[in-house]
Amino acid sequence: MAKPAFQNVTTGCSKRANADVSAVADPQTGVAVYKTYGGSGWAVYGGTSASAPIIASVYALAGTPGSSDTPGGYPYSHSGNLYDVTSGSNGSCSVTVQCKAGAGWDGPTGLGTPKGSRPVWPGSRS
Repeated sequence: MAKPAFQNVTTGCSKRANADVSAVADPQTGVAVYKTYGGSGWAVYGGTSASAPIIASVYALAGTPGSSDTPGGYPYSHSGNLYDVTSGSNGSCSVTVQCKAGAGWDGPTGLGTPKGSRPVWPGSRS
């Protein structure tokens, strides 16, 4: 897929980058969850199991997009509402920005992670 106009960052390629934003990737330092179904007690989850619901809730807090909105572009036009993750990696490759976290957009963390529970997109409800 071609890079959309809203993805106004240098990705090292002409295609759509996968990571726009990120959240709690490391299962060793993830979020604590108390299990009551299929077991009981505390467990720690990270990665997609934790981050997908967190990011989905941020988009849900934004409410219904306007008819001319492109919700995928919200983080790019409001990147100041994200913490830039500048360390970590998801392997190694010939295009460093795609595999190693650094200032600004990068492949492992996108533009960063939401600043707490603060809604980050236009039209967000408190």
